[in-house]
Amino acid sequence: MFSPTGEIVEAARSANVGVGAFNVITVEHAEAIVAGAEAAGRPVVLQISENAVKFHGGRLAPIAAAARRVAELSSVPVGLHLDHVESDELFDQAAAHGFGSAMYDASKLPFEANVAATKAAAGRGRAAGIWVESELGEVGGKDGAHAPGVRTDPAEAAAYVAATGVDALAVAVGSSHAMTTRTAALDHALIAALTAAVPVPLVLHGSSGVPDDELRAAVRGGLVKINIGTALNVAFTGAVRSALEDAAVVDPRKYLKAARQAMADTVTHALRVVTEL
Repeated sequence: MFSPTGEIVEAARSANVGVGAFNVITVEHAEAIVAGAEAAGRPVVLQISENAVKFHGGRLAPIAAAARRVAELSSVPVGLHLDHVESDELFDQAAAHGFGSAMYDASKLPFEANVAATKAAAGRGRAAGIWVESELGEVGGKDGAHAPGVRTDPAEAAAYVAATGVDALAVAVGSSHAMTTRTAALDHALIAALTAAVPVPLVLHGSSGVPDDELRAAVRGGLVKINIGTALNVAFTGAVRSALEDAAVVDPRKYLKAARQAMADTVTHALRVVTEL
């Protein structure tokens, strides 16, 4: 069943658990994420990034419509989130294409410019019924931005949320985008300080590189929305490689079925990690 992202996140926050938010690139991703959530019996968020929209030729409508329909047919609550949006034009399309939330990403801008752009976007989003996430400073892994060791300052984060009016904040606490190994060590003292300072739900980007025990500790410390993307692609690609070892396989359904199941299993495991603390 489709559910607004904000409701899913607030329910998780009230229950002191996390909610998994997984990146959608293909329809198989959306199907796998929902299948994995149903197997775990947990709510989930489907995320379509601006980069995924670019992959689909800059057309948001087809992949958004497919993901929204997969969400509606699910037996568990499923949110639909437009992620890492730098384009104002794309951000303003979110509500029309069935999204309940969007992440406006002005993190490459200086602080004051980030505040101004994000405040304006949050106002437009609120008027359209969109729950708005943002990011203060860049999380690592994006073209070398955000060097290792850089962290979100709690006082600055609190001021940023107050100034922009966003509904959730992604913070830099030691994770990094696009990690294919699970070796990230999070700053749990900082997580506790951010949780105490910031009144809105906190979001962890780059969670694919974070070990299970670190994720559990992060959720116990106050992180709520746990974003995962690369782990699904690792599972997808591994399953496809294995299936194509048989040179006789030419029907894409044979290897995409295996890839979809591998992603679903990854989702089920991750959701259990962030909810069974």
